[in-house]
Amino acid sequence: MSEERASLWQRIMQNIRYCISGVWDDTRSLWTVRMVKILNLSVKSFLDRDLQMRAGALTYSTVLAIVPALAMLFAIGRGFGFQNLLQSELFRYFPAQQEALATAFTYVDNYLAQASQGAFVGIGLVVLLWTLLSLMGNVEDTFNHVWGITTKRSLRRKFTDYTALFMLLPVLMVCSAGITIFMSDAVQHVFDGELVSPLMHRLLAFMPTVISWIIFTAAYYMVPNTKVKFSGALFAGILCGTLFQGVQWVFVTGQMYVSKYNAIYGSFAFLPLLLVWLQLSWLITLAGVVLTYAWQNFENYAHREKAKDISTGYSYTLAIAILSVAANRFKNREPALTRTELLRDYELPATLADDLLNRLSRAGLLSTIAANEKNGEESYQPAFDPDDMTVNEALNRLGGVGNAEFIPTADSRFGPLIERFKRLHEHQQGTDDLPLIQLTDNDKTDKK
Repeated sequence: MSEERASLWQRIMQNIRYCISGVWDDTRSLWTVRMVKILNLSVKSFLDRDLQMRAGALTYSTVLAIVPALAMLFAIGRGFGFQNLLQSELFRYFPAQQEALATAFTYVDNYLAQASQGAFVGIGLVVLLWTLLSLMGNVEDTFNHVWGITTKRSLRRKFTDYTALFMLLPVLMVCSAGITIFMSDAVQHVFDGELVSPLMHRLLAFMPTVISWIIFTAAYYMVPNTKVKFSGALFAGILCGTLFQGVQWVFVTGQMYVSKYNAIYGSFAFLPLLLVWLQLSWLITLAGVVLTYAWQNFENYAHREKAKDISTGYSYTLAIAILSVAANRFKNREPALTRTELLRDYELPATLADDLLNRLSRAGLLSTIAANEKNGEESYQPAFDPDDMTVNEALNRLGGVGNAEFIPTADSRFGPLIERFKRLHEHQQGTDDLPLIQLTDNDKTDKK
């Protein structure tokens, strides 16, 4: 019996070691291996990016934006005539906090009244939009942080995209809340049978979950400022949308059990539970972002790990190769090079590609083109005439990126050696230089 237990324990430990590290050496294309790799990368990315703290920051931003967000929702609701439906839905979500919600609605009415009268009409609208856009900007920055993206959307695109989102959100809330009521009445009139009606009611009760799937999938697919695979966004959207509905059910159910604390804390009994719910909701949301990222990038994770300890010589080689591809594209009047193409066609890890593009831009070798209106992604082209670019000049510029000569003692003590090294380096730069435009075989590289 003891030998069997020891053998079982050994198998368990072997499986754990395989899931933690051994799976990355497994080259099989089985779906089980792929899922283990995705889950492994998801957990590592979640821990490495300190998303617990970022979820707390988003919770704080959400609390600050509650009143402006409700003001926006109710303003749009009044325009479409479903303000009462929004209020009744919020009362249904928080049955034990009628007094707190009534107070919040009073704040919202006062906010809208002040924002639409006299001298406050312009200032109120600006503050309202700034608060909401700031929240959405923090959400986008967090999503981009998970994906390792440093470029942001332009201010114009942020304004148009986020405004459209806030216009659509009340409609989605009303759909989630009202579709069950509307269709239930229709079912009662159309189907009188005892078998059909309960089945339809179950299907209708499932509609809020489906709408959650759609919302989460759209967020994971559209918010990151990069090209996201729809399959990964859909998988994460279904999983996290279901988890979100479960947490919401626990939260709504828990309202009934905290009502007895209202006698002690009054309406403040609502706040701790609200903060916990917001924190869990943001954790679920960010976990879905990590899962989407892992779904799309698990195949080159091994390369990303090795890129953390990349040698200086190899990083220069890759930088020169990227510059050569961009130069040949410019010379042949082809579309400028994008970050997505580096990740997709050349299988560069995202962090390494971002670092190389940043160094080439700081060295004055690449310049950034404004984001394309179709995909919102910036492109890169040579900063000056490619015919004048040489390998030695590119290496010299890359080597000069960053701070230099900022340690007075070292510069004075090693002065003669530094001057000698500079003269030797300049002599080597002048020998056997190669035009950069000749490095890339365009037919083999650009059309890979």
